Amino acid sequence: MPNQDVTASRIVVLAGGWSDERDVSKVSGAEVAKALVEAGFSQVDLLDPASDDFLPRLVNGGYDVAFIAMHGRMGEDGSVQGLLDVVGIPYTFSHVFASSLAMAKDMAKLVFEKEGIPVPRGMQIVDAHPDEEVIDDLIGQLGLPLFVKPVGNGSSFGISRVTSREELAPAIEMAASAGDRVLVEEAIEGIEITVPVVGNDDPEALPIIEVVTGADFYDVKVKYEPSELHHVIPARLSDAIYARAQDYAVRAHRALGCLGCSRSDFIVRADGVPVILETNTIPGMTPASLLPDAARHAGIGFPELCKRFVKLALERERQS
Repeated sequence: MPNQDVTASRIVVLAGGWSDERDVSKVSGAEVAKALVEAGFSQVDLLDPASDDFLPRLVNGGYDVAFIAMHGRMGEDGSVQGLLDVVGIPYTFSHVFASSLAMAKDMAKLVFEKEGIPVPRGMQIVDAHPDEEVIDDLIGQLGLPLFVKPVGNGSSFGISRVTSREELAPAIEMAASAGDRVLVEEAIEGIEITVPVVGNDDPEALPIIEVVTGADFYDVKVKYEPSELHHVIPARLSDAIYARAQDYAVRAHRALGCLGCSRSDFIVRADGVPVILETNTIPGMTPASLLPDAARHAGIGFPELCKRFVKLALERERQS
């Protein structure tokens, strides 16, 4: 609809699903649906892909755009994106390949390394019950403390910070229960930041958020506490380091093939080098979420941000 007001589009917001992040996704979806109405959209439906009548309602709804407010498995990993491609409904954020690539942390690291973006040293573990030799090898090569995470899960589910040899095997077992492969990485010490990026062909970085937790790391509990407890905007970095982190985030966005938006997490080491941890292709859209907080600081209110994502989805569709 190149000559039509974008708010005339019929929107379906997808939220819920089957992942560990189902409840958070439902909150995100409700916030998005409310914001789209505030932005002037008069036709906004909210559907849960896990509901029994989801597919017929989706296919027969006459929707112009699906706004994906799902996180984790079956939402952020390319699965629902593939379904929408099959039924011919344009959607917000990245396509199947970029979604699945960013979700697979081991594969994404290879992309980052090729792009010249610093990454933590790490090793992939396939066996959920590693023997003593493997444990010794991990600690010998990577030291302590370590982070143990499932390769294909989101929002810090299944992630542990390990500070002793005795904690490592149970952490690997827990991570494996949340995903079939496990990544063990050195723990980078420094300032934790996140850099949101918005756009398709010409993406731009939003203000950087410094994450101050008071916890061992930015875990699930901390992520959904009120943002004012943990977000410092803009991050307290020198101009040069700030610019480098934004550049790395835009390069990660482009290298993975992200569209609409992404959000890359970094630790800035004492020597000023931002080390990338991961890139998320679907932002949280709760009142405590990082990307909406950064957008507000840049003068973009939440309804306008949601409207912009719909515009980017339609722009991408017209170009395809």
